[in-house]
Amino acid sequence: MKKLLLSLVVLLMIVGCGSDSNKPVLRVYNWGEYIDDDVIYEFEKEYGVTIQYDLFSSNEDMYTKIVSESYDVIIPSDYMIQRLVEEDLLQKVDYSLITNYANIDDAYKGRHFDPNNEYAVPYFVGSVGIVYNTTVISESEIEAKGWDILRDTKYADNLFLYNSERDTFMVALKALGYSMNTEDEAELEAAYNWLIDMKKEMNPVYVDDYVIDAMEVGEKDLAIMYSGDATYVLSVNEDLSYIEPHQGTNVWVDAMVIPKDAREVELAHAFMNYVLETENQEAISIEVGYTSPISSVAKSVSEGEYAGIDAYIQRTNYDKDEEFYYNAKTKVLLGDLWSKLIASN
Repeated sequence: MKKLLLSLVVLLMIVGCGSDSNKPVLRVYNWGEYIDDDVIYEFEKEYGVTIQYDLFSSNEDMYTKIVSESYDVIIPSDYMIQRLVEEDLLQKVDYSLITNYANIDDAYKGRHFDPNNEYAVPYFVGSVGIVYNTTVISESEIEAKGWDILRDTKYADNLFLYNSERDTFMVALKALGYSMNTEDEAELEAAYNWLIDMKKEMNPVYVDDYVIDAMEVGEKDLAIMYSGDATYVLSVNEDLSYIEPHQGTNVWVDAMVIPKDAREVELAHAFMNYVLETENQEAISIEVGYTSPISSVAKSVSEGEYAGIDAYIQRTNYDKDEEFYYNAKTKVLLGDLWSKLIASN
């Protein structure tokens, strides 16, 4: 869910303290463009370690790799953490070693993916919304239509959608008034038909990280975007704005977890605690555009670096917003429907 510069899995080794083979190696697996490199360097210096920092481009790619390769800290999204817990692939966190956990807003604790606060330490939070060109589309129009503006033929050939079955079906399900976690096959079929009709009417372009550069220069007037990526493009293009539609959207939490086969468990806890230090959270948040789960940091950044950027702070306690749940059966069904959608003319 992040401001990626690569659409395939990339691997990056960051060695901030030399190549001393006697130093412990902490293996971290995270999304691309989702940290301030200085935080890595400073942790290496302070703890006398080397960080092997590898990048993934989707939760599913991450899952495939950790099944065969060991890491000490990984940073998946909520629904994937739920899956990892259910499959007994994570170990419990010792929160006594993470004193900065107390700074995290209670709204991001006790979530569906970790209801008893046993496995996960929130990293950053965000939402999915619409970035739109305010010189073409009025605020009142998009507020009234919400997701349905993506079916307004005035804007045909002028729309980016994510090349993501989960995010795209969320849009259709919310537009139809359904839960994005529905298990009802009739509702999923209705969402598929909504997307088929939209594809015929609107001729959307399905993209990944390309949407960031494209919207930065105003290539289209409408785009589905993650809030952090939207924060960045709004900061460089004053004609753009961001909205979380009134029908509801996906609000998510990415969190740090420790795999069952982690080798440097004590260092993993130290790294998670270090990332949650206020100055480090602020540095990362400014670098990546996503919202810190620490309220004081989010407030500081929203009033400073990203003042006036409406994508940075997500709405809270809105009953139509949801986080994704993992459901193996629905995942297969969505995958089949998505393949049909992409193959359709």
